Amino acid sequence: MSTVIQETDLPSALDTTQAIEAAYSAEMAEVAGFLVRGLPVLVECEKELAPHLFMNVRSRLRDRNLRCIYLDGRPREADQQGPMPVGLIGTMIAHLREAVRGAVDRRVVVLPHLDLLTTSQGGLTGEAREVIPLLYENPELVWLGFKDPSFPLPKVIENLFPHRMSLLGIGRNRLRGLITQRESRKFGRQFNPWQLYKYVSGVNAVRLRKLLSTLEGEDYPADPKQAFRQLRNATLSGEMEIPDVDLDRDIGGYAKTKKQLKQEILDVLTKRDNSTNTEDISRLEDLLPKGMIFWGPPGTGKTFFAKAIATAIGAAITIVSGPELKSKWVGESEENLRMVFHKARQSAPAIIVFDELDSFATRRGTFTGSGVEHSMVNQLLTEMDGFHKEELVFIVGTTNFVESLDPALLRPGRFEFHLHIPYPEDDDRREILKIYDRKMKLQMTDEAMDYAVRRTGENFMTNTGTPFSGDHLNALCRSVARIRLRDNIDGPTTPKEVERGFNEYEEKVELTDKDAVMVATHEGGHFVCSLFCPHHPPPERVTIQSEMPWAPFYTGYKKDDTRKVGYSRAELFDRLCVLYGGIEAERLLVGDVSTGASGMGSPSGDLYRGTQLAKMIVEVCGMSQLAAPLRVFRDEKGDREVISGTMAESIDRQINTIVAEAQAKAAKILADHKDELIAIRDELVKDKTIEPARVAEIIKTVRAKYAAEFEKIGVAPLTPEETTPLDKVDKPAEKPAAKKAKPATGDK
Repeated sequence: MSTVIQETDLPSALDTTQAIEAAYSAEMAEVAGFLVRGLPVLVECEKELAPHLFMNVRSRLRDRNLRCIYLDGRPREADQQGPMPVGLIGTMIAHLREAVRGAVDRRVVVLPHLDLLTTSQGGLTGEAREVIPLLYENPELVWLGFKDPSFPLPKVIENLFPHRMSLLGIGRNRLRGLITQRESRKFGRQFNPWQLYKYVSGVNAVRLRKLLSTLEGEDYPADPKQAFRQLRNATLSGEMEIPDVDLDRDIGGYAKTKKQLKQEILDVLTKRDNSTNTEDISRLEDLLPKGMIFWGPPGTGKTFFAKAIATAIGAAITIVSGPELKSKWVGESEENLRMVFHKARQSAPAIIVFDELDSFATRRGTFTGSGVEHSMVNQLLTEMDGFHKEELVFIVGTTNFVESLDPALLRPGRFEFHLHIPYPEDDDRREILKIYDRKMKLQMTDEAMDYAVRRTGENFMTNTGTPFSGDHLNALCRSVARIRLRDNIDGPTTPKEVERGFNEYEEKVELTDKDAVMVATHEGGHFVCSLFCPHHPPPERVTIQSEMPWAPFYTGYKKDDTRKVGYSRAELFDRLCVLYGGIEAERLLVGDVSTGASGMGSPSGDLYRGTQLAKMIVEVCGMSQLAAPLRVFRDEKGDREVISGTMAESIDRQINTIVAEAQAKAAKILADHKDELIAIRDELVKDKTIEPARVAEIIKTVRAKYAAEFEKIGVAPLTPEETTPLDKVDKPAEKPAAKKAKPATGDK
């Protein structure tokens, strides 16, 4: 069946009574049927709709000779004769008492303002305590109550109504009866009510008629965007907003993530909107996941991706923080959650973003928090299960810890679409930087862009010890923009300004001559060992004057982009050997060892990492000489599971043996190539940093000198990239002297 409707098939005019009948005839017939059988009914709807629904029901009950009393609190003539006005609630209670105690025959009593009897938390007001006995006093009365979705009702009042009906928005198949011929002309010659429904699914019939009757613009426009835009702006409610974030223009990189979003969500919605067959539309709607989990580390743009989806489908969006929903009052947290969904349905198409979803939707049974979180999870599940497939309301939950979420949320039918947004890779960071470069008019040179991409790569960390995210790149570009403004720089941005943007005000460790020799010796040991360990990545950069305060000295290695699976024992052993290269170099050239390898207790220290790596080789990977390799489990404190003393001793002996072998290999490499170690040390003491171009030259020279040895240990011949030195990148500008600190080295 086609969704396109001819203009002549639409009504030429509509009044409110006709609109109510067209939108809710089946529901009102059902309500009237219950009332005739003496069964009370509670109708949940917006206040502006209640009087019109009552009049529709009243006309149906007249045919059954059933009388209605409408208690809306309006004073009668007799009420005006008292000494002073009683007020709305007082008048309503008086009329209710009169109806209950004066009735002798069956009649329907209509209560349009039940919400006035409750508090904001769903508790009872003083007036409600007087009303409740009246509601249960006369069995001859049949109650018809109207409840606004914005207010909860106490259970003692809800229990009065065995039948409840919720009228939020309108059904899609009713829309064709709610628009006139004149109004349809604002949407073009081929009017498709299914496309219109996308923007009005949460609007009640009375309000819809007001919106449609005030549409402006020409008849039969070539593009009906203006009419849809008017409806879109008029249906926004609460904290909903219309974002403007283009998935391709405003979000750099993340090609795989974008492809997944387009194929799984946006392309399906596009086909749905362009389809004119009702069966095809219904089938496509069944394919859409209403709940989505965007997970990944902080600052990677999870909320930004949600805004991009909203922009692409013309949806409103509201961003809700999990902690903001919580309340100390019983039931208010669930009510806050319910109202978020209600406003989103009114403003459909809409996206609700629950930022930090794990703050309240954690796994039930973990006994964490105040206990209200479990009730909020139940309420969230209830709201999601109550969606109709034709309603374009999507739920996005963002989290850094997807494993902590309640499994009931992650099953199909709820948050079934999972999107991982990791830290950006090299290409992603380049595209992100290009966007900020364009927006902030930084005019980065190719060298500056390359430097910024490399400087935010795997071998570098932020001040907090995490990889660089999109937010960090934004902060970097803003810092560079402030430097350009402060220094009146009109020309291109160079690597020098980029480096200043990273750490212009960071204090660096100032080394004494003695400290510089010790640190250069240590880093030179890592450097030389990595050259002669065939299963270890070659060095890329080494410095004893780092740009990063958290790692003042380090040796960086080339990233292996081809790595797809785990590591072999030979690779892990060579990593262990390189870790011990620093302390063995100190022992060889200085005749003593420093605290550098310990990292002063830091998890980044060589000894800490080496010990953990050796434990992993033996206890986790089974790469030991034990007769029966096994997997050793540890608790959260790091303690081993209960095993025999003999087995524990065997495991410890294997760990010590592997460490001793790696240490011995590092010592032999350095002793055999002492001249190279001294040359690297002296160059570091002099220049502080050996940049990638110079490292490439060193590798080329060493491999040529020891070609036979490299061939023997299985190192591949030089590649074209290794025989051609990289373009040298400008060194960062020297900074003023900073406070002295004890040397602490680290192999990064």
